[in-house]
Amino acid sequence: MVKFFLKRLLQAFVVMLVISVIAFSVRSALGDPVRQLAGMNVTWAQRQAIRTKLGLDKPILFQYSHFLRNALRGDLGMSYFYKRPVVEVILQKMPATLELVFAAVLLVILLSVPLGVYSAIYSRSIISRIIMGGSIVGLSIPVFLTAILLMWIFSIHLGWLPSFGRGKIVHVFGYWDTNYLTKDGLLHLILPVLSLSSQVLPLFIRLIRADMLEVLTTEYVRFAIAKGLKRRSVYFRHALKNTLLPVVTVGGLQVGTLIAYTVLTESVFQWPGMGFMFLEATKRADIPLITGYLLFVGLIFVIINTIVDVLYGLLNPKIRLMEGGE
Repeated sequence: MVKFFLKRLLQAFVVMLVISVIAFSVRSALGDPVRQLAGMNVTWAQRQAIRTKLGLDKPILFQYSHFLRNALRGDLGMSYFYKRPVVEVILQKMPATLELVFAAVLLVILLSVPLGVYSAIYSRSIISRIIMGGSIVGLSIPVFLTAILLMWIFSIHLGWLPSFGRGKIVHVFGYWDTNYLTKDGLLHLILPVLSLSSQVLPLFIRLIRADMLEVLTTEYVRFAIAKGLKRRSVYFRHALKNTLLPVVTVGGLQVGTLIAYTVLTESVFQWPGMGFMFLEATKRADIPLITGYLLFVGLIFVIINTIVDVLYGLLNPKIRLMEGGE
């Protein structure tokens, strides 16, 4: 298991190295940072002095190594707009995004498992057909359109739920402000969470249903039913356990996808998280903040996928044996 874990860590390091190259390339392609820092009314000599100070007159490999060393120390530069360190700005926006993603993941887990299992066990029932039809609709509608539709129905037309912002939040510690400790904060979460989970929930329902249908046709499930075991025990203690193994792998990738979808959701609901920050940074050409966001989101993807790989190795020892992890 140790060898398997170390191999995953090495892969994670290589992936982060590739992400750093992409982020550095994006930074170089977005424009001249000297122009953003100095403005238009600065002499050529002053521009060259700033360029020398930033190391932009050095070869590209030197610039990348300088960028990488600073990133490893947690120094991603100063935001042009906020006039503060990029890491500090991201840490301030991070709680809003992570709480939104966590609530969406929780909703997906609580709904997809029972709905997917039910639609597999009673695959020909009317309710199952409604579930599968609804999942097709959910997959077909873009996230931003779902967000606008939910806002129009529940906020504008019915007036039940707030349509923008985080509402009343509570400062917990450090940079962390939470929605979870106030009623108003929880109400502000509902529409963004429904919108954010609208693409992932149907996918998980269909995935669990497909895997469950396959497991229900296996010999050991038929044998367990023939032995007289209660069907509920067979379905949830035996069949569901094997059904969830591939779901764990896909789930890790989809959590990362949810973070990407927050850009659209946060822009519609004016949710002050990292996604909304990224959109504002692109409008303002805030190059350090854009590259910092790319690195941070890439790091989250890598951490989640590494954890999922390790969990899958623990749940399925065959994977470790195939890769020489034992």
